[in-house]
Amino acid sequence: MKNRPYQICTKTIMDTTDPHIIFNEKGESDYYTNFKENIEPNWHTDERGYNELMKIADKIKKTSKNKDFDCIIGLSGGLDSSYAAYVAKEIMGIRPLIFHVDAGWNTDKAVGNIEKLINGLGLDLFTEVINWEEMKDLQLAFLKSQISDQDLPQDYAFFSALYKFAKKHKINYVLTGGNFSTECCREPEEWGGFPGIDTTLVKDIHSKFGKRPLKTFPLVDILSYKIYYKYVYGMEVFKPLNLVPYIKKDAENLLTEKFGWEPFQHKHHESRFTRFYEDYWLPRKFGYQKRKAHFSSLILTGQMTREEALDRVSRPELPEEFLQREFEYVANKLDLTKEELQQIFEGENKTYKDYKNKMGIIKLGAQAMQKLGLEKRLFR
Repeated sequence: MKNRPYQICTKTIMDTTDPHIIFNEKGESDYYTNFKENIEPNWHTDERGYNELMKIADKIKKTSKNKDFDCIIGLSGGLDSSYAAYVAKEIMGIRPLIFHVDAGWNTDKAVGNIEKLINGLGLDLFTEVINWEEMKDLQLAFLKSQISDQDLPQDYAFFSALYKFAKKHKINYVLTGGNFSTECCREPEEWGGFPGIDTTLVKDIHSKFGKRPLKTFPLVDILSYKIYYKYVYGMEVFKPLNLVPYIKKDAENLLTEKFGWEPFQHKHHESRFTRFYEDYWLPRKFGYQKRKAHFSSLILTGQMTREEALDRVSRPELPEEFLQREFEYVANKLDLTKEELQQIFEGENKTYKDYKNKMGIIKLGAQAMQKLGLEKRLFR
């Protein structure tokens, strides 16, 4: 695979930095053909989608009428989760509890956006603050592990804290901002698209590089979620943005006009660490640009031209001076010198396969659930 000649999709900007990408005789990648064959025909944002959305709303209302909240929504302050909260309240007419996890890396804009939405929509907010010393220790352990996906500690905190809270308070419905419109091109696992929480991986990396016990850090293993949370506790997850027209620019304009919400330059920029990781660490250390998947999604859904995407991805998203300041900020926040963080950056790259993990079990489980009709997947 290392000697594979470079090739880029003729329809998107996905390329052979994904080692598993497949091209047909026209030079179209499986990202494009998967969208055309599997996603687009099953994705309805017209009257069919609206009717399904309102059926879901009615179901949620009926089964939650004696509870304080109908459902829970994790809110980062970014566009997808913000618009999901708007759709839940203003279109579905349900009573969501807004749940925010503070892992120590919020931008001021993200905090402001959350406050504006809460006040503007008249919703209740619960914020869970992750123990910073544990968060820092796990992030340092992952950095020292040299794997590509440095956002796993944050992602695991966000996901696990929300599901643990929902279970504890018997909230059966979770609404997310996941969607086809801006995310129909899934990031390859090599780029950091690791599917689900693998506690085996976390514990192995932390045992090798961590220094303090993770006494309070939340972890809900993907197998526990897929089995116990879903089938024992009866928790259901819905993605309302797949059932309504969701155009990135239109949604940004609506939220800005109604609530004073402020857009970000790019996806995931609500977290300072994620912004640094995706715009500096991942492309410069590993050669992976998540923007290729983000922009390819917008190309496929008619929100960006391929030429615009190629032009934008040809240069850094953020100025070099800004990125260098962020490098120093991240180092200081993690109690490292710039030289120590640079030394980690220059270390030998590794993958999750260099550590104990249960990716094989996760993949087998997903395949089995698909065959049994327990889980429908439209992604490649």
